[in-house]
Amino acid sequence: MEPISIYVRPDGEWALIHRCKKCGELKINRIAADDNEYLLLSLACKPLANPPFPLSALSSNFGKEDK
Repeated sequence: MEPISIYVRPDGEWALIHRCKKCGELKINRIAADDNEYLLLSLACKPLANPPFPLSALSSNFGKEDK
């Protein structure tokens, strides 16, 4: 199993999403007290650091009011 993302439960508790390297099955596990906080934050920030769309697409929409 490899950690691939962070999930924040409705009560605010963080959980890790793991994917099985053999079959691809996803599992959600609560974070543990001995989990590395820096690695957890890096997983949480991953979508912001590497978005699935070009950031230049956002700049063309800034400053325009919704009509």
